[in-house]
Amino acid sequence: METLENVVLVVHFLGWAALFGGLVVQIRSAEKAITPAIRDGIGTAVAAGIALVGFLEAGDDTVNHTKVGVKLTVGLVILVLVMANARKRQIPEGLFWAILALTVTNVGVAVVW
Repeated sequence: METLENVVLVVHFLGWAALFGGLVVQIRSAEKAITPAIRDGIGTAVAAGIALVGFLEAGDDTVNHTKVGVKLTVGLVILVLVMANARKRQIPEGLFWAILALTVTNVGVAVVW
């Protein structure tokens, strides 16, 4: 069970890395867009994060529900913003920076809290 939990944790990290990487490569681009890496990254990160909480709840680990709630809320906001704009050829600059800021915030909550 611990091995499966570790695999899901790696998948969760890869999801956030895909999201962040998809955003970073566009920083200097004049036209910003939701790429497949961004879309698939946030979907993977949220799904794997929910699975990780399930593993923690099933095991002997204590779960900080406040932290999980904050991370889930921010992740879902990113997911909604990404999916609502996934088919658009271009997204507004402010939306791009908001998604990037929320992504960094969610990673910061995971590391610092």
